[in-house]
Amino acid sequence: MLTIDQATYDAIVAHARRDHPDEACGVVAGPIGSDRPARFIPMLNAAMSPTFYEFDSGDLFRLYKEMDERDEEPVVIYHSHTATEAYPSRTDINLAQEPGAHYVLVSTRDGADQASYDGPVEFRSYRIIDGAVTEEEVRVVAAYSNQGDN
Repeated sequence: MLTIDQATYDAIVAHARRDHPDEACGVVAGPIGSDRPARFIPMLNAAMSPTFYEFDSGDLFRLYKEMDERDEEPVVIYHSHTATEAYPSRTDINLAQEPGAHYVLVSTRDGADQASYDGPVEFRSYRIIDGAVTEEEVRVVAAYSNQGDN
């Protein structure tokens, strides 16, 4: 199960809506071993495409260096689908290289009205390990407590 705080959930959705009609992408880092998404890091879709996302290799290198220095790991790797459901494509599955991460997909196909950005979106999370996709429950909490809301 992915447990995510409301502010981070809202930030991911806002990024997906803002970048529509191109796919948005980013990472939410957290302390190593915590499984707690803590630091929202929107990334630039270097492909600038409505059907594909690609992290800029330099940005990704800097991100991993920074996470290493902060004792963090990618807890959530997210991107949006602009015209299809929030389910990993074959390309998404092939690119999934972080077995410990939650892969979040946000579909803006019905919810990115350019005038208001307030239509519905689909927000789903998956574990992708060795090509096997498993959907998991998403629990949104107001804030994390110290009682293990992760």
